[in-house]
Amino acid sequence: MKAFARLYTALDETTSTSAKVAALVAYFSSAPPSDAAWVVHFLSGRRPKRLVSSGRLRAWAAQEAGIPDWLFEESYHAVGDLAEAITLVLPATGTSSELPLSHWVEERLLRLRGEDDDVQREVMIQSWRELDTHERFVWNKLITGSFRVGASQQLVTRALGERSGVPEGVLSHRLMGAWEPTPEFFQRLTAADTSDADISRPYPFFLAHPLEADPATLGEADEWIVEWKWDGIRAQLIRRAGRTFLWSRGEELLAGRFPEIEESGALLPDGTAIDGELLPWAEGAPLPFAQLQRRIGRKIVGRKILEDVPVVLVAYDLLEESGVDLRTLPLSQRRNRLTALLQSLAPGRLILSPAVPSPDWETVATAREAARGLGAEGVMLKRVASAYGVGRRRGDWWKWKVDPLTVDAVLIYAQPGSGKRAGLFTDYTFGIWEGDHLVPFAKAYSGLTDQEIRKVDAFVRRNTLEKFGPVRTVKPELVFELAFEGIQRSSRHKSGIAVRFPRMARWRTDKKAEEADTIERVRELLDSVSGREKA
Repeated sequence: MKAFARLYTALDETTSTSAKVAALVAYFSSAPPSDAAWVVHFLSGRRPKRLVSSGRLRAWAAQEAGIPDWLFEESYHAVGDLAEAITLVLPATGTSSELPLSHWVEERLLRLRGEDDDVQREVMIQSWRELDTHERFVWNKLITGSFRVGASQQLVTRALGERSGVPEGVLSHRLMGAWEPTPEFFQRLTAADTSDADISRPYPFFLAHPLEADPATLGEADEWIVEWKWDGIRAQLIRRAGRTFLWSRGEELLAGRFPEIEESGALLPDGTAIDGELLPWAEGAPLPFAQLQRRIGRKIVGRKILEDVPVVLVAYDLLEESGVDLRTLPLSQRRNRLTALLQSLAPGRLILSPAVPSPDWETVATAREAARGLGAEGVMLKRVASAYGVGRRRGDWWKWKVDPLTVDAVLIYAQPGSGKRAGLFTDYTFGIWEGDHLVPFAKAYSGLTDQEIRKVDAFVRRNTLEKFGPVRTVKPELVFELAFEGIQRSSRHKSGIAVRFPRMARWRTDKKAEEADTIERVRELLDSVSGREKA
């Protein structure tokens, strides 16, 4: 635990990628496999579920600190992070744990599952008393399910690659899918022999960067393949050893969720892996993403939902053919092989991603502007000669999305952020006008500069009308332009409208609250978008 706490601090205190990798290499060079396996588990995003309610943790921490509950609650709201608040209020112990991380996870944290309140309280109090401040903070992060630190799985594979000599691509492949953080797993992860691939395991996904410059800076347009950027679920369809596997980009095996795709996958030759996008699809065109949400998370997919929301896999790439990894081949060759493969099958749920004509960048720009009317988010630009990489790498794949939809809305509620934003009001709810009153429209957390955040925070503190726990109702004076990718009707929202990926595009200091948008204008925007999609 002591070494893990030092690693967490080292990762949290720097923004330097090389410094983070160096800290990880140093850790993996000395950590036992039983601890290293858990570190890979946590840093690859597999956070433990919260096994103790926040209410109990707050009450026990207040009792151990000898302070009243109200004082702990005030401290928590000032800090904004439960793990940090508990760490700060508890008295210093003057001790430090020599026990390994694996003990703390397996014998303490996992022991909490299913235990009654008395046992959980005993474990927590004992643990807090055995740890120093840094160790206690990391422990609290694990217990509260809020463990996050500035290190991605890509940094972990880079560090493990430097330490073990195993290629990063092999390490990423081994980390896909289900695995348990055991010493044996860590030894397999870093083993030099790469012939151990699980037949079900997908390849690491290759991701595109947002285009940040004029596409003409990329060279000639004919050096690129242009495709529509769809709004669905990125997935890989795999056929090996007579079995079919469908994986999401989130490394979730989607067994039984999309049976029509798995049935089509059964027609593929053994040793095939296709990268594509799961889309709700009817009459030759995509349906709104909201339709796909009706199927996401369903464990049982009935006949009615299959009929109401049919799904296809729009195929982008062929990663494996006859058991041979094709990722190092140029995209043009992989696409030709994919085209031939899909043409050999009867028409069904596997559809080749259509190429957008790209004789010049002006033509591509025109296509991009028409994307929303086709139900797409923009276009993808993929270099003809590109290999299929791992993760988000600059240079060969770019996404050029359409400009977002926008609405001017009024700040009506605010609450503190968490982590480094704790203590500042950074999480906002915005309203639009319905008659003479404001109705909640969207929540947004990102888009402002640090200086703007401080100004809004000062406004909130000076202009609070009511308090509801951490939430404050404020005077309806500040107007912001909200940007979002999609808009749809929703019976779950007070405005009757839901938006996708809202964020603050700019602070409209030039507008008064009464000049913000109305529900009628937003409904017109919704109707215009829906009309273009139907057309």
